[in-house]
Amino acid sequence: MVPPIPERVRPFVIAGILFALAISLPISNLFIQRQSLASNNNAEFKAVSDILVAKCADCHTKDLAQYPLYYDFPIASSIAHENVRNAQSSFLIDKKKLSGEIPFSESDVERLSRAMAKGDMPPAQYIALHWDSALNEKEQRTLSKWIDKRLKEFDIRPIPTENFFHPNPEKVALGEKLFNDKMLSASQSKSCASCHSLEKGGADQVQFSIGDNGQKSALNTPTVFNAAYNIAQYWNGRAANLKEQALEAVSNPHEMNADWNEVCSRLRNNETYQKLFLHAYPNGGITAANVSDAIAEYEHTLLTPGSKFDQFLAGDKEALSPEELEGYQLFKKQECFVCHTGPNLGGISFEKLGKTKDYFTTEMPGNRGRIDLSHRKEDLHVFKVPSLRNIELTAPYLHDGSAKTLPEVVQIMSEYQTDKSMTKEEIEKVVAFLRTLTSSSLSTRTKS
Repeated sequence: MVPPIPERVRPFVIAGILFALAISLPISNLFIQRQSLASNNNAEFKAVSDILVAKCADCHTKDLAQYPLYYDFPIASSIAHENVRNAQSSFLIDKKKLSGEIPFSESDVERLSRAMAKGDMPPAQYIALHWDSALNEKEQRTLSKWIDKRLKEFDIRPIPTENFFHPNPEKVALGEKLFNDKMLSASQSKSCASCHSLEKGGADQVQFSIGDNGQKSALNTPTVFNAAYNIAQYWNGRAANLKEQALEAVSNPHEMNADWNEVCSRLRNNETYQKLFLHAYPNGGITAANVSDAIAEYEHTLLTPGSKFDQFLAGDKEALSPEELEGYQLFKKQECFVCHTGPNLGGISFEKLGKTKDYFTTEMPGNRGRIDLSHRKEDLHVFKVPSLRNIELTAPYLHDGSAKTLPEVVQIMSEYQTDKSMTKEEIEKVVAFLRTLTSSSLSTRTKS
């Protein structure tokens, strides 16, 4: 029989038991084994991948997390699950990126750079239970060197004056005609240009477009200008490229509302189209695939270089006024560039609207975002980041067209995305900078 513990000793025993339990939790984490994922022969990338797997995978990946035994304990569970949800909502790292199958995007590298600069990842709460999770000096040097190298490849940069997509001239001519032809809609009353007017910044400058069937769309129409640079098309990214977008738009009941067989039949009965398709697609004929391909080829020419900001990036330091330059500095200070980067200043990542606090007060069909595509809870209210190019021409703003002016949308972003308040004067300076993103080529294009 175990002798009773003297009363004066009991507090020390209890304290000892609690201490042993508490210290056993982080000690148990030291025995978690992780395998390298990097599949290529690049030693530098393998080192970076191994660091990210070891230090970030538990909270920022879906398939690699190795959770400790206490992850589902009553008290720890709610805290841990909430932390992981927030982490993945903020930055979800695809397993294929860690293996090297697909590259890290510009936005991914910007996020890593920001975390390194702030020194707040992994957070102290995580390090307290994962003693080996903090980056040592060698790991910091390895990551910093790789990040710096990648940022030099990416960063905000001008739209090239040369079209590196190299579209086929015959397909472009055909695609332009199709883009403006109302034969592609069910009632033959709408064309692609009806909602993507080149005279209106590549959009239609209304909150919701009216489809061929007279119904309003659930989402605001994004610009077609520079869409070739986007990671995907539509707000939820359901079309992988411009060809897929054109293919869906014609048959979508909320857009052109047409039957592809009927559309192709109309085009085959048109002598002009017979000749144009014969030259552009000598072995393919008039098919839905070739129609959408020609439209996409034309849209690859809808690029808008030559803005004041492009001139500034190209080396003309006098291109921006003092107010515009201050606006650009504020744009960087607010960390807008983390999402709005690359030649299109956006369009290369998906982000949650309401990262710092809940933006949505009611649930409407158009507000759900990528969750309708991925069926993952963390994709609720996640949308493709829009391009900022020519933004002064494409009001209203946001996926639902609810922001009517540039000052209004800048205020929303500062409040719900960065949680960094801005004065009215600062907002005006950022707006002045955003107006420098309008291309001088648009005035020439819209007159032609």
